[in-house]
Amino acid sequence: MKRILESEIFNRMLKRIAHEIVENNEHLEDIVLIGIKNKGLPIAVILSDLIYDFEEVKLPVLAIDITRHRDDLKKKEDAKIEFNFNIDNKVVILIDDVLFTGRSVRAAMDALMEFGRPQKIQLAVLIDRGHRELPIRADYVGKNIPTSKTESVFCDIAKREVWLN
Repeated sequence: MKRILESEIFNRMLKRIAHEIVENNEHLEDIVLIGIKNKGLPIAVILSDLIYDFEEVKLPVLAIDITRHRDDLKKKEDAKIEFNFNIDNKVVILIDDVLFTGRSVRAAMDALMEFGRPQKIQLAVLIDRGHRELPIRADYVGKNIPTSKTESVFCDIAKREVWLN
C-alpha cells in the first residue's frame, strides 16, 4: 500500500469541508450530520467539532447503518437501524469516507427515507475516486483521486491518512 495523503493535508481537507458546509447553509440549526457506518461516523464527529470551533454551534451527529438497503449483499432482515431523531425539514448532510460507485450513498438515502422527509440531502466525502454507477455527486469533496476500478482507497481516520492499494 502507498500513502497518498498525510495527516496535514487530511486535516486541511476536513477544515475546508467544515467551512464549506457553514458557507453553503444559512441556518446551521437546521443541519444534521449523518455518518454512514462505519467510516462516515467519525468524520461526522470531527466535522461537528470543527464547525463548533468556527461558529459555536454544535450540530447533531447521527449514524446510519445501510446494511438492509445495500443491493450487493444478501438482505439481512434482522439488521437493526439505530436512529432516533426527527429529520423532517432538516438539512441532512450524509458523510462517508470514499465515494466510488455511488451505491452506498443510494442505500443511505433509501434508509433515511424510512425516518422522515428531509428538506434537503447533501453529501460530504473525503475522497471521490470516480467510477460512478449511479447519478450521484458529492456536494463537499476533500480530494478527487482518480483510480482504476481494481485499486482500493483506504482512509485511516485515527491516523488521518489516506492509502492507495
